[in-house]
Amino acid sequence: MAVDAARQTDPVVTTPYGAVRGRYENGIAVFRGIPYAAPPFGPRRFRPPVPPAPWEGVRDAGAFGATPPKPPYSEAFARLLSDPVVPGDDCLNLNVWTPEPGPGARLPVMVWIHGGALTRGSSAVPVYDGRAFARDGIVLVSINYRLGVEGYGLFPDAPANPGLRDQLAALEWVHASIAQFGGDPDRVTVFGESAGAISIGALLASPRAAGLFHRAVLQSGPPEASDRDKARRMVRRMATRLKIPATAEAFAAVDRALLLRTQADVSRLSSPVLGGPAFGIVVDGDLVPRDPLRALVEGAAPDIGLLLGWTSEEYRLWLAPSGLLERVDRIGPVALAAAMARCHCSHEVPRGYRAIHPDAGTADLVGQLVTDHLLRVPLHRLADARPPGTPSYVYEFAWPSNVPDLGACHALELGFVFDTADVPESAKLAGEGAPQELADAMHAAWVRFAAEGDPGWQAWETSHPVRVFGTGEPHTVHGPRDRELALWDAEPAGPPGSPESTPTVRLPAGPLLRGTAPLSAVRRFRRPGGAPRP
Repeated sequence: MAVDAARQTDPVVTTPYGAVRGRYENGIAVFRGIPYAAPPFGPRRFRPPVPPAPWEGVRDAGAFGATPPKPPYSEAFARLLSDPVVPGDDCLNLNVWTPEPGPGARLPVMVWIHGGALTRGSSAVPVYDGRAFARDGIVLVSINYRLGVEGYGLFPDAPANPGLRDQLAALEWVHASIAQFGGDPDRVTVFGESAGAISIGALLASPRAAGLFHRAVLQSGPPEASDRDKARRMVRRMATRLKIPATAEAFAAVDRALLLRTQADVSRLSSPVLGGPAFGIVVDGDLVPRDPLRALVEGAAPDIGLLLGWTSEEYRLWLAPSGLLERVDRIGPVALAAAMARCHCSHEVPRGYRAIHPDAGTADLVGQLVTDHLLRVPLHRLADARPPGTPSYVYEFAWPSNVPDLGACHALELGFVFDTADVPESAKLAGEGAPQELADAMHAAWVRFAAEGDPGWQAWETSHPVRVFGTGEPHTVHGPRDRELALWDAEPAGPPGSPESTPTVRLPAGPLLRGTAPLSAVRRFRRPGGAPRP
């Protein structure tokens, strides 16, 4: 379906704000850095997005646009995860890969929302190149949105969730503009990983996003909302270090580089497994009117087909690079106590996990326990609650990385989903020699889901079919995590007395990318040897 580039000049498409000129790359029309909203700085800082100023003539869209302000990864994670920086203020932009630009094609559309704990990442990461989706008949859109305190700081003098509002504005741009790029605005699938999947969960439950997408893929991220007091605490900690009021007005006057350094310093002890301070999406009475998981379990978005899943060893991305696997194993009882505090569970849960996995080390036991509580339990409940006639499909990515100790870790599936396992940035996480046949199978399933609503395996029902993408041929296993997840049925889902502790709609106690494990335990894990503080 790709166009013969030899007989084509650069593609030009008209958007509601002006015309853009892309490039043909191997027969695929690619448009990069298209603004969907005005630069979010100056008087627009910490405010909801507004449309970009229209332009005259044809705007060049040959290079990625500016990336939102973000701190760099630590050295340990930078060896595994790429996060390019493109300078500039015009950071609310998106990219389009299309095999057939023009209003007559009406091809299915996929919109990618990247992860990165709501603090890092962008659409310019090479792993997210959309050429393979376009090659296979999909119009692929990837977006940037505000991150960290700029996108998720909670202030008394500014609306909440500006980063999520950016995502909504991008979806509105897609609805209004994508037909001109060859896409069908009535066949839009949103897909995201980690914080991107969490964002999609909030958008699924938001009445303001109704009609903007028709299918959704949540990779390693559950629908959730952060506690507002915890979100305020992150801002207050930054304000204390900066010696300024905890207001948007005061933060807007701070140098951006200093703000990023302060944010990184305040959150340096955070870990998806161990917890700690972090930013998150909050209930705001507007875009997020109620807890997203509760809303979806109780029937929101009943017509949206879902593809949900996780990797087998999510936790290894956070524990292995910094040496925490060995440290957690060394201080086993303390680690288990911290996990119980983080998950608000009794001794019976880790005892049950030990009985199921008698040969597992403490780090693996803690990692799986926390991952199940914060990710797999809510995704199971979401799949269980979907109405008849709206199928859900569940997968598990189980191929272990060729990088030592990473296993089938968080984010490893991305190069396979995008069929970019051959790019150097994918090899940083997967190692050399990632199996192309696995990328072929996984990428094809995502394409089929977007195009037809069926990725090619049995829909979720009472036997809990899960498609496993690992070594060998993809295959379906029924209830592979049921024994572990059943241990949570007798547990309160939150602290005693909290709304989440009621048994009717069981909600996780904390988000995947932040949490409430005691910081003393976290600091103990972080120190070499796990020695107690003197």
